[in-house]
Amino acid sequence: MIRYLAEIAKNNMKSSGEDLLSAVPLMKLLSLTVIGLVLAHPKTQIIPRATFKLLSKLVFALFLPCLIFTQLGESITLDSIAQWWFIPVNVLISTFIGCLLGFLVVIICRPPPQFKRFTIIMTAFGNTGNLLIAIVGSVCHTSNSPFGRHCHSRGVSYVSFAQWVAVILVYTLVYHMMEPPLEFYEVVEEGTEIEEQRPLNDISRPLLVEAEWPGIEETETEHSKTPFIARVFNSISSRSLTTFPDLDTNVETSGSSPMSIRCLAEPRVVRKIRIVAEQTPIQHILQPPTIASLLAIIVGMVPQLKAFVFGNDAPLSFLTDSLEILAGAMVPSVMLILGGMLAEGPNESKLGLRTTVGIMVARLLVLPLLGIGVVTLASKMNFLVPGDAMYRFVLLLQYTTPSAILLGAIASLRNYAVSEASALLFWQHVFALFSLSLYIVVYFKLLPNM
Repeated sequence: MIRYLAEIAKNNMKSSGEDLLSAVPLMKLLSLTVIGLVLAHPKTQIIPRATFKLLSKLVFALFLPCLIFTQLGESITLDSIAQWWFIPVNVLISTFIGCLLGFLVVIICRPPPQFKRFTIIMTAFGNTGNLLIAIVGSVCHTSNSPFGRHCHSRGVSYVSFAQWVAVILVYTLVYHMMEPPLEFYEVVEEGTEIEEQRPLNDISRPLLVEAEWPGIEETETEHSKTPFIARVFNSISSRSLTTFPDLDTNVETSGSSPMSIRCLAEPRVVRKIRIVAEQTPIQHILQPPTIASLLAIIVGMVPQLKAFVFGNDAPLSFLTDSLEILAGAMVPSVMLILGGMLAEGPNESKLGLRTTVGIMVARLLVLPLLGIGVVTLASKMNFLVPGDAMYRFVLLLQYTTPSAILLGAIASLRNYAVSEASALLFWQHVFALFSLSLYIVVYFKLLPNM
């Protein structure tokens, strides 16, 4: 009996030790974040905010593209693309489930009417890029990593392969959903809208705005801060009618019959849809990380080109080695920037405590549980790469992260719920320290049985 109790105690201690080791990767990232927080804190001001903005630009334009190209390009092949198809699909599934949870949060928590769409967006769209890469890098940096050889390259490849889907969703669906609601947009007089006062210096912008979209002020258009879709479809003012005229009223009538005019003219609804599509910032999808992903996929799919770029004996091995050195700065830089963002503290928010808590519970606690069910079901249906624990780990992490920091930049670009986005992102990332630790331990226990 004593021997049996001793064995149970030994197993419990071993299990507790494994749980602690499972949380070690996140503790590493937490340490880097705390360092960034201390360096950027207003009371210490060891490093000014302008330096963190410059660092974010380096991550966005240099470190992250180098990491994506070197890891994804070396790992991807035509066969792997056919095997990895569920990764982008999983992003769509997680976003759809997140939207449903956002609707439930709206129904249960009853946010202010102007923030209903904002509540759904912040619940649905998670961080599928930088934070996932940082977690994967930290996990693979552990000596007793459960993911075997090539842990880091496979993990980064899986994360990078999903980014293009998330980027397309953000610059199309999210961009239009984050426009200011028409019924809450202030109009001074008919046809004269209040113009936003833009800051003259980008130093005044919150760090989270620049964290994943440096140079956002250069992308602003005349319609970015207005309820553009609503004005197009509702024609609320005479300015709307003159700005977006219907083609069937402008067609030359001389020498044409009314029947031919109606046949040749573009329908009003089609015209309005086209106007909205033309104002969608689809060109911003081709950002440096996305371009690096596309180049990596092209190089990886062509064996002759891949042999020329990657490998110890490759003619361009010196170049890929240089890119790998630069890529090594990505993870610590991202976590330092996150610490600098948290050092600014939460802004004032009109979202309400109940809605804020509801979004965090839905995003950080409920969604990961549903994600376990989705990934388990996909594994049983043989949709996943057989025996690849890292593949499953990345899929699970896509349900676990807080809302994307890029949503804060979109909110600033559209002038919609800017303070609310800043405050919510702050509290989500603080609470995510605990939720991520919990679910990483859970995932480490579940992966051997998936």
